[in-house]
Amino acid sequence: MNDPYQAILQQAMQLAEQSSWEALRLRDIAQALNITLLDIQHHFQQKDDLVDAWFDLADQAMLACQHRPDFEHCTPQEKLQTAIMQWLNALAAHRQVTRQMLYYKLEPGHVHLQAAALLRISRTVQWLRELADLKAQNMTRIEQEIFLSALFSSTFVCWLTTKEPASRAAHQWLQRGLQLGRWRNLWH
Repeated sequence: MNDPYQAILQQAMQLAEQSSWEALRLRDIAQALNITLLDIQHHFQQKDDLVDAWFDLADQAMLACQHRPDFEHCTPQEKLQTAIMQWLNALAAHRQVTRQMLYYKLEPGHVHLQAAALLRISRTVQWLRELADLKAQNMTRIEQEIFLSALFSSTFVCWLTTKEPASRAAHQWLQRGLQLGRWRNLWH
């Protein structure tokens, strides 16, 4: 196993595809990889840490779009569109499991996971602002962050819940939202 962290995450996603996120157990991952629970615990303290790792991969894919030719010459609105779609595309191979992960986080007894999810959205939105080189300050920045958080989250939900082709529906939703943000003069 060259990179145990990645191997554990990929095995978790494969096993969840075969059953469900709810049914996935850390013991199943250890058994499939012929490692111990202690090996898993070294990289992931709990099952929910796998969810964070999955979304970290999407953040990394999103940030990598800055290396695309001419990305720096795009408008902030175009950068946001490219980055958010790249984030979604990074999760596309396991869209159903991703949806199950969110349902798990939204269970009534998981308030602690829901609070962490809000912080994750905030972190991803801050990276989006950096990628798009948004420089708004004070009240405009606050409005921009609230609007972008709502747009990012609603685009994600659209992508998760729309029948195929989910990417097209999410893309259209995102375009409309970005256009509304442009009309509100938020992308500066």
